[in-house]
Amino acid sequence: MWLQGTVLIVSLLVLAWSADRFVDGACGLARVLGVSPFLIGMVIVGFGTSAPEMLVSAVSAFEGSPDIALGNAYGSNITNVLLILGVAAIVNPIKVDFSVVKKELPFLAGTIILTFFLILDGLISRINAISMLILFIPIMVISSLGKKEEVEEEPGKKESLLKSIFLIIFGLALLVSSSRALVWAAKDIATALGISELIIGLTIIALGTSLPELAASVSAARKNEHGVAFGNVVGSNLFNTMCVVGIAGAITPINVDPKILTRDLPAVALVTLFLFIFGIRKKIDRVSGIFLVVLYIAYTILLGLKII
Repeated sequence: MWLQGTVLIVSLLVLAWSADRFVDGACGLARVLGVSPFLIGMVIVGFGTSAPEMLVSAVSAFEGSPDIALGNAYGSNITNVLLILGVAAIVNPIKVDFSVVKKELPFLAGTIILTFFLILDGLISRINAISMLILFIPIMVISSLGKKEEVEEEPGKKESLLKSIFLIIFGLALLVSSSRALVWAAKDIATALGISELIIGLTIIALGTSLPELAASVSAARKNEHGVAFGNVVGSNLFNTMCVVGIAGAITPINVDPKILTRDLPAVALVTLFLFIFGIRKKIDRVSGIFLVVLYIAYTILLGLKII
């Protein structure tokens, strides 16, 4: 099993590095277009840092491991709020624009409620999955409206268009290859240790595919790009809930583990409630950041010990 362990670690590192290149390209393209920091965080960086989740889930579905796909999606949502925002707030307290509470967060909450009702029968059918993907489009369009005029472009900050496109293509190619290696290694390790693929998806893979979000949000927090730091998590969670699950379900219908309804989706709903609280408070201070990280550690330990 040493080979699978080595492949798992290397593929996670390559996944994080290639996602970073993808995000660089996406942000460069966004600067050329001149869009707002929150929109960059939610749509551009959110999409870029969710690329690992989307590709890992797609590969998992193709290879007959849908539990990895669902665990990855919902585990990443939990990791994004508890660990990513927590660490970012510890590095530098994050200011939250209250307008997010009125516009973007209700969309996120609505998608979680919709997901719950769609899988009550224990199945994500292709029709349900495709519906999620189609519904995601107007959500992104509505979120994007009115954002562009918020930006004041700084002279000399425009990125080369060709360089940005190259980074996007190069990063995506590495994302695909490292995702395939990651899923192969994770499946073999889960089988050898007798751990369910859902738990592997919720923990190891969710943490690994969330490394780009961690890098992006911490970097944004250090640079006082509060809109990017918070928007990255909101956007990434929207992508995970609708696109990651939707892509996997569109590839193959998924029989949903009952634990997802009783444990994982309620956990996702709880961390989404935290986002509303931070939006109302208009900040995430260091004490809140420490609380989130401690909660993430406790959640992971409880999963690992099969207590929950």
